[in-house]
Amino acid sequence: MNPLDRYDYAILAALQADGTLSIAHLSEKVGLSSTPCWKRLRRLEEDGYIEGRVAIVNRRKVGLPVTVFVSVRTSQHDDKWLARFAAAVTALPEVQEFHRMSGDVDYLLKVVTTDIEGYDRFYKKLIKVSQLTGVASAFSMEQIKVTTALPLELVSHGLPG
Repeated sequence: MNPLDRYDYAILAALQADGTLSIAHLSEKVGLSSTPCWKRLRRLEEDGYIEGRVAIVNRRKVGLPVTVFVSVRTSQHDDKWLARFAAAVTALPEVQEFHRMSGDVDYLLKVVTTDIEGYDRFYKKLIKVSQLTGVASAFSMEQIKVTTALPLELVSHGLPG
């Protein structure tokens, strides 16, 4: 059973849209008075439903307009190798996302960088990290949709208040 109710989901949805909401505005949006809203917010943070609050920076305006999806293949699959590889890849600042995959690709990275030369510098760092069987890069031509908001409506319908 899901431990959250519709008020919890409403708080999460409101904060996904605007993480700067004051308790007064948040409680107004979700239909609770300030104290119960604050207590729920605190519980959501303590229980790990809210991992943090951040500002979303425009990557183009700060000079990081290029997004590259990097597929990595390896013949190594033991725990020790993975721990070293994961530590090295997560330390690369260009890597925004790092996934272990099923199927033909072992790992998928989402990388942001300045330009083609910036990607080449990243690529050279990546191949020094570990012995890899293959690295394939796909450059994003256009970002059509981007969101950090989870589709909470898929799991919150019909919940009691």
